[in-house]
Amino acid sequence: MDISDWRKRIDEVDAKLVDLLSDRSGCVMEIGRIKGRRQLAVRDPEREERILERIARNNKGPLADEAVARIFEAIIHECIRLEEQLNE
Repeated sequence: MDISDWRKRIDEVDAKLVDLLSDRSGCVMEIGRIKGRRQLAVRDPEREERILERIARNNKGPLADEAVARIFEAIIHECIRLEEQLNE
């Protein structure tokens, strides 16, 4: 494969990542609605820590655990923001 083939593959993976992020965000919105009805806090630091631990366990590289954690911290942060907006 040449560089254009690899770039096409990256574009395909990126599209899948966006779809997965949208799917995750939809789940977050449903959880946010439940939390809103039950008057539960948006943030759950213990849950966030469990997510990051699970992600590190599942990481097979080549990205370092710290790099994957930073990516997921950003995803979690944006999902918290989404939940907060939902319950304004």
